[in-house]
Amino acid sequence: MSTDPLNRTTAIDALPSELRPTYEILAAGAADILPADGLAERMLAARVEQRPLRVKLGIDPSGAELTLGHAVVLRKLRQFQDVGHVAVLVVGGFTGQVGDPSGKTATRLAQSAEQVIANAKGYFDQVMQILDPERTEVVNNDDWLGRMDLSTMLDYTRQVTVAQLLERDDFARRFAAKSPISLSEFFYPLLQGIDSVEIRADIELGGTDQTFNNLVGRALQRSRGQAPQAVLTVPLLVGTDGVEKMGKSLGNFVAIAEPAPEQFGKLMSIPDTAVATYAVLASDLLPDEVARVEQDVIGGGAAANRAKRLVARRIVALYHGTEAAQAAEAQFDRVHKEGDLATQAVQVHWDLSGTVHLPALLAGIGLTESTSAARRFIDAGSVRIDGVTVPAKTYDIPGDQLDGRLVAIGKRKVARVTNSIV
Repeated sequence: MSTDPLNRTTAIDALPSELRPTYEILAAGAADILPADGLAERMLAARVEQRPLRVKLGIDPSGAELTLGHAVVLRKLRQFQDVGHVAVLVVGGFTGQVGDPSGKTATRLAQSAEQVIANAKGYFDQVMQILDPERTEVVNNDDWLGRMDLSTMLDYTRQVTVAQLLERDDFARRFAAKSPISLSEFFYPLLQGIDSVEIRADIELGGTDQTFNNLVGRALQRSRGQAPQAVLTVPLLVGTDGVEKMGKSLGNFVAIAEPAPEQFGKLMSIPDTAVATYAVLASDLLPDEVARVEQDVIGGGAAANRAKRLVARRIVALYHGTEAAQAAEAQFDRVHKEGDLATQAVQVHWDLSGTVHLPALLAGIGLTESTSAARRFIDAGSVRIDGVTVPAKTYDIPGDQLDGRLVAIGKRKVARVTNSIV
């Protein structure tokens, strides 16, 4: 890998002036572009051929939720769409049953075809929150890999050596530790490369953990007489713990489909050291805004808190809109201010099945002397549920909106309500 992997100056010099601003947009934030002039070369070729670039992203649905970590590469793919190119999403109907070994320390459990399909259904509504459906092709690699004859597959295997596979960090570590590596895992990069041949990819995107897999596609395309794809990788987003890569198995993730208040609360929990990273990879902040965030975080104190709030608002706004982000911040403040009350709260049990008459609940758990007093407190705006004021004349509430919530009147009367009916 080059010490200057993007080699941006040289690549831009090869482009006509009218393509240079587009190149800057597409290269911005990339961890690596391989080869260094690959993106520029593919852009020039597409211009000569008067066609859009075909930009590949492989998705092996391993769960039903997409996280901000997944969104990093999806937002880069959207940038390609915004300048006129086509996104080709390759759903791993076949490879998802194999399991990507990238970054794994042990053999990954295979999924059934049914699991892959079920997970994929949940993916697409979330994916299309980021991508432009009009410029997106969705294909399933089971359509070609599931039907490929053995002789064709063996012919492809001649393009990749075992020595090359063992150069991968994850395989090398497992081989040195004498940990099992299944033959199917060795096949995974080959299968992903075949996808590039089948869709005639110009560019393949991925996280930095996908570099090896993506480069295999170049070799296979060349063996089939195709112009080899360029590879553009993006950094991996650290999780809310600020240490490990964001992942659902570690519980350090923010899902893009989560409600705005939950997203905002999780983002406010990230350590100050990770705020600038989130600003660059997960928000739509411009470079000069990111620079200010970095300075404010270094300064610490109130400035760092303001910077974190800005980043959290902008990320939440990407998925829920500006108003929802502002409301999430206001709710966060209300709940945060209720923090001292939470330590004083007594646990109470109430039948929360169906609709709950709030005045009866308040009187029944001892927060008010009577139901009529409870109504007066509600109408005066003195009753809060998890920091949110109950609107006047709101006397009946669905029980599931109370289960586990903090119910408070004023500054001193507080209880946490849980369902007494199991």
